[in-house]
Amino acid sequence: MEVFLKTCGLKRVRTLLVLSLLVLKAAAECPKPEGGENIVLTDDALLKNHYEENSEVTLECGNGYETESGSGVITCIDEKWSEPDLICRKKDCGAPKPQPSMTFDMSGGTLFGALIRVICDKGYQVSGSSFKQCYASGWVGRTQCEVVTCDKPGEVTNGRNSWDSEEDPEYEAVIQYTCDPGFSLTGNATIRCTETGLYDSEPPECQDQHNATLDKTAPGVGYLPVIISVISVSLAVCLCLFVVQKFLMKKKGSYDTREDLKPELLQFQNL
Repeated sequence: MEVFLKTCGLKRVRTLLVLSLLVLKAAAECPKPEGGENIVLTDDALLKNHYEENSEVTLECGNGYETESGSGVITCIDEKWSEPDLICRKKDCGAPKPQPSMTFDMSGGTLFGALIRVICDKGYQVSGSSFKQCYASGWVGRTQCEVVTCDKPGEVTNGRNSWDSEEDPEYEAVIQYTCDPGFSLTGNATIRCTETGLYDSEPPECQDQHNATLDKTAPGVGYLPVIISVISVSLAVCLCLFVVQKFLMKKKGSYDTREDLKPELLQFQNL
């Protein structure tokens, strides 16, 4: 009887020990898992408060990254998480969608975070951002290439131009000028809108044909006042010299002996 009781007691103790171990094992749990470089917990994993033994959570790639390999599942074993097998890489935005009169400088690449520069064709200019950036959602940066325009051509007196639109002339637009009857055109008959937003030359002028003819037949008329002035001065100098000479001739004495000549007049004798 005593042996039986001892045997029953040992069995009970063993059972209690096994139950205790099972309870302790069931109560064991892992700490909250942490992500790695460019790896984060899924929303479901973040919402959990406890991570029991043998439980699983899933990791995923962070914003701007995508899965290259691995499942991302980790398991709680002996209060530790298994090593994740997830490998992430940067998302590639690829080449931007083509737009009219626009190209891109993609020397910086097309991966997440990269910047590319917008280049417009000749005669066009950037409207909006000059750069686009690769985000998780794709290329970001609104921009377009707009054609360059010039101011409306100026009017000319006694003439007209060919531009009759309310809009400003665009790149490569050519403006034709004509003069009214009786007037001739001086300068370029046409001007062109360039890629700088300026015309390649100033507007011409319309001159009266009668005045233009006089200018052509008398090319030296502009120098006439100068010539007259020079002649007048020369005549005045000659006249003065003549008067002085007459005055000296009337004076007493001879130029040869220089008698009775005042000192101030001797200088003219020596000339």
